[in-house]
Amino acid sequence: VQLVESGGGLVQAGGSLRLSCVASGSTSDIDVMSWYRQAPGKERDLVASIARSGGATNYADAVKGRFTISGDNAKNTIDLQMSSLKPEDTGVYYCKAAGASASVWGLRRWAYWGQGTQVTVSS
Repeated sequence: VQLVESGGGLVQAGGSLRLSCVASGSTSDIDVMSWYRQAPGKERDLVASIARSGGATNYADAVKGRFTISGDNAKNTIDLQMSSLKPEDTGVYYCKAAGASASVWGLRRWAYWGQGTQVTVSS
């Protein structure tokens, strides 16, 4: 699975940005797609996730009410609409695809990451 993110950039506090991630390759076994972010000097943390089947979503407390994750299974894409951005939202945003595939040893879970896209929110 290959993931390509786009849509990052520089925005003022209070502004909006929309990130997109396109998956290609063996996408049929993907069951969850997510956005993570990593601020300078900090660990990579989950921002939001969406289940491929049913569309259930999950958000980090820090972004609830401001960010919306959506997905298009036919196009193998997910988007992250970010509004009311704050300086603390600054970081590299990564797309992640997780799934499971059958193997001779049973069900094998895996995950793939995109290269990341920079989001900078100025105060």
